[in-house]
Amino acid sequence: MKKWLSCLLVLFLLAGSFALAESPAAPQKNLIILYTSDVHCAITKGWGYAGVKAMKTALEQEYDVLLVDDGDHYQGEAAGTLTSGEAILTVMNSMGYDVAIPGNHDFDYGVDHLLELVSKANFPYICCNFFRDGIQVFPSYLVKEIGGRKIGFVGVTTPETLRAANPKYFWNDKGEFNCDFLGDETGEKLYAAVQKAVDDVTAEGVDYVILLAHLGNEDECKPFTYADVISHTTGITAVLDGHSHDIEQVTMKNKDGKDVVRTACGTKLAFVGALTITTDGKVSSELYPWGASLPAPELLGLKNVTENTVEAVNQEISKVTSKVIGKTSVDLTIMDPKAKDENGAPIRIVRRSETNMADLVADAYLSQSGGADIVIINGGGVRSSIKAGDITMGDLLAVQPFSNSLSVIQITGQQILDMLEWGVHSMPNEFPGFPQVSGMTYEVDPSIPSPCVQDNNGMFDHVDDKAERRVRNVLIGGAPLDSEKTYKLCGVDYMLLSFGDGYAMLKDCPILIKDVVVDNQAVINYLTSLPDGALTEKYGNPYGDGRIVSVAPAQ
Repeated sequence: MKKWLSCLLVLFLLAGSFALAESPAAPQKNLIILYTSDVHCAITKGWGYAGVKAMKTALEQEYDVLLVDDGDHYQGEAAGTLTSGEAILTVMNSMGYDVAIPGNHDFDYGVDHLLELVSKANFPYICCNFFRDGIQVFPSYLVKEIGGRKIGFVGVTTPETLRAANPKYFWNDKGEFNCDFLGDETGEKLYAAVQKAVDDVTAEGVDYVILLAHLGNEDECKPFTYADVISHTTGITAVLDGHSHDIEQVTMKNKDGKDVVRTACGTKLAFVGALTITTDGKVSSELYPWGASLPAPELLGLKNVTENTVEAVNQEISKVTSKVIGKTSVDLTIMDPKAKDENGAPIRIVRRSETNMADLVADAYLSQSGGADIVIINGGGVRSSIKAGDITMGDLLAVQPFSNSLSVIQITGQQILDMLEWGVHSMPNEFPGFPQVSGMTYEVDPSIPSPCVQDNNGMFDHVDDKAERRVRNVLIGGAPLDSEKTYKLCGVDYMLLSFGDGYAMLKDCPILIKDVVVDNQAVINYLTSLPDGALTEKYGNPYGDGRIVSVAPAQ
């Protein structure tokens, strides 16, 4: 009997020891997931990448820390433009990122080039909804184990990318879309892809599922906003979001009525986002703001491996960017010079109304067009403001970072009307394709529901001929537009030849001149041709000179 009891006791103790060995250790530290988003090559602005690196290093003394990015890092300023994103990757490789997703503007150098950059990255990319030739390009998710936790990251990029980046990069040799971000009119394809990825990573026994998203909150992005995705899915703990450059911190219900934290951190490293998961499983988000006029690396004298990398990049870039092109005594802006948002930040208006910076760019194009009648450009292509003082090459590359080429096409008056109608369809909300103009004026009544109909790829399809139009009183060179007449339209190839921002009504327009000049060079040529004082005289009003008039509803 005693022998039997002894054996039973041994078995019991062995079983207990196996159970203890198999039980994961409880987390001893809070976990902070730092995230950056929509940095757009601002390697020295706000916190600067060196500031983020210093932040991560300091937090690691007390917390478990992961660092992730929500996309749009390779395009936006000279360091990206002049190196096609290579310099940005070099800096990011020094940071210790754990995972990233592509944003729509990370495709601005082409899909193949993005994949080349990704192959050189010291960190993985994930995205559950990007397909090329029917094959998923990136893994849907990644599992990271840290401090006794298993964190599942799922990536998703807005289906708006097909028109928000250069559409031609997503075509095959026949000019047909061979890439897909799973966008449809209902959003169901996207929701299903996210849900499958969440279910798959959950099956791997993760403790939390974090959605790295480049979706945003803009009405123009519906049904693909963060709120659309959260409300149609289950199993997501938190969403770290980008794309719309907002800083909203939201907790909302998912499909099952459970709370999901959504956090976003703006743009250009003015904020760094932090999602905290405590040792007892509580989840919260906050932003670390940098409000000083000088960037953190400069003001704090930060020195680390990232700052050394940034300095080396800047030394090379400054050989080009420091060259002075002109001078302005007025601010040339894409922002509202008066109004502020609820956080006291300037409000961007170039994607929904006229500004003097957009007027200058459009006029520059017309001056370099070789005799075009008009210019129509997308407000989203005018990326930055220039403060009064010297205008450097770096300033102009920040305004026009894409290095698109100017072209001239033949277009009917009716097609111009359709272009304008499409361009204002989101007013009073933003739209990257908002039509800034030169050589013409127009009025728009945003109280009228937009009559535009788009296809499954978010491109213009047609205008409902039974509905009232928003645009009226279009003048070309001071004369009323003739819908039957043909005109010479100048713009960037992104819009005119690749139908970016959805301008598909231009598909059959004859090309009169191709690759006239690179966009930023056109602005340089125009600025150097102006006499002293002309900038102040022509562009003194930050709201422009009345080319685009938003009118009250007709009585």
